[in-house]
Amino acid sequence: MAGQRKTRRKVGNLMALSLLTLLMERPMYPYEMAATLRQRGKHEAIKINWGSLYTVVQNLEKNGFIEAVEVAREGRQPERTTYQITDAGRAELKDWLRQLLSVPEREYTRFEAALGECAVLPPDELAGLLRQRLDTLEAAIAQHQAGLETWVAEVPRLFLIESEYHLALRRAEAEWVRGLLKEFTDGTFPGIKEWQHFHDTGEPPEDVLALVEKEREEARGS
Repeated sequence: MAGQRKTRRKVGNLMALSLLTLLMERPMYPYEMAATLRQRGKHEAIKINWGSLYTVVQNLEKNGFIEAVEVAREGRQPERTTYQITDAGRAELKDWLRQLLSVPEREYTRFEAALGECAVLPPDELAGLLRQRLDTLEAAIAQHQAGLETWVAEVPRLFLIESEYHLALRRAEAEWVRGLLKEFTDGTFPGIKEWQHFHDTGEPPEDVLALVEKEREEARGS
C-alpha cells in the first residue's frame, strides 16, 4: 500500500547491529571495529563471520547507514577508511532494536533439530548422550556464573544482561534435560518400552504405524 512503512529490515545481519552500535560511540575503521567486538566478547552472543565484516560494512554504507569520513595511510600499510554512523543509521538501529526486543521470533537450534530425530537411537543410548550434555551444561553454567560474579564488580549490569539471559537459557535447558532423564530412568516416559522394543526387534509400535498411515492418507487427499 502506498505510503505504508516497510517492516522488512534493509540489513538483516546481526553483525550490522553491533557495528552500528559501535559507531554510535565514535567513528572507527573496520579493523578497529573487529578488535572492539572481540574485546567485548560479542561473538559469544552473535554468530560472527569475521571474514564477512568488510562486506557488512560495505552494505551499511550502500544503504546510507554509515559514511566514510577519512581515508588514511600509515607508512606502507594499506589505506584504511574510517566510518561514522549517519542519521539514517541511528534511526535504523533504534527501529531494528525495538523490533528485535518487542517481537518474539522463532529461533532454530541444532539441539532442537536433533531432538526431532532422536527416535532413530535407542532410549538407553539417548539417555547416555543427554547425560553427557547435562554434565557439559552444568560445568558451563558454573563457569558462566563465576564469570558474571566477577564482571558485575567491574562492569555496569546494563552491559551484562545479554550474558544473564544466556545463563538463564542454559539453566532452563539443563533443568529440562534433567527432567527428561528422570522419566527415562524411572520408566515414566510414555512408550519407552515400545521404543526399546522397536530397536531390539525392528517392529514399529502400533501407534506409530497408525500415525504413519494417517499421514499417508492426508498426503493422498491433499
